[in-house]
Amino acid sequence: MTMKLLVLLLFVTTACAHRNRTAAHHDGTKDIIVNGYFAYPSKVPYVVGLRLSNGARCGGSVIHNNWILTAAQCLTTDSVEIHYGAIRVDNGRIKHTVTREDFFRHPGYPDVGGHDIGLIRTPYVGFSFFINKVSLPNLSQKGERFENSWAVACGWGGTGSGKLADWLQCIDVQVISNSECIKTYGSVADSSMCTSPIDGKSVCGGDYGGALVTHDNKIQVGVIAFSAASCQGGPSGYTRVTDHLDWIQEKSGVAYY
Repeated sequence: MTMKLLVLLLFVTTACAHRNRTAAHHDGTKDIIVNGYFAYPSKVPYVVGLRLSNGARCGGSVIHNNWILTAAQCLTTDSVEIHYGAIRVDNGRIKHTVTREDFFRHPGYPDVGGHDIGLIRTPYVGFSFFINKVSLPNLSQKGERFENSWAVACGWGGTGSGKLADWLQCIDVQVISNSECIKTYGSVADSSMCTSPIDGKSVCGGDYGGALVTHDNKIQVGVIAFSAASCQGGPSGYTRVTDHLDWIQEKSGVAYY
């Protein structure tokens, strides 16, 4: 092979690779959680995917070897299929199906706002590099609002393209005050919390039940519960974990002192 031919082949190969990378980036921007990014294996080992028996999709978080924390709205069917350690939807490293006898919805849901939170008692699951629990706040942090804290939320919910995600997506967001959130929603329960929609970052349907986890100390402070219409133009909403620590301890025994 002559030197000129070798140089020509190298140029063509490099140009094609660059073009493919550029096209993939451009075509994929609307297929992620609104203005988020793709998660890699082990980034959020506490995240689980929930496939409800009615076909709907939710998220949840591992808080103990036998317990999942999620939204009460995700526990209104006969059973859920839990996918642990998944990056691609419905492709968990471990999979369990749990029936409604092991669902625990907060008694305030749905009649009282801010109580969209629930628990699933599960078969024992051992922890590993890809599957692990997230810590909850200490009982002494019941009054903490975490305003201005940065946190991460992840899920397989609706994307900018209007479709549900096939791969786990995350957004980094900042907690805002409820008074700021009220400007969009008119009213927000004290036991709810919100994150800023700056840069169009938002959770969406299919993400509900997933965890909001602080960047510092990595504790779960929220359960994804609601979003603005079309999942854009307004704050993302969560059930405040610090207001439900006693209930979580009562039902599951999980608590931090």
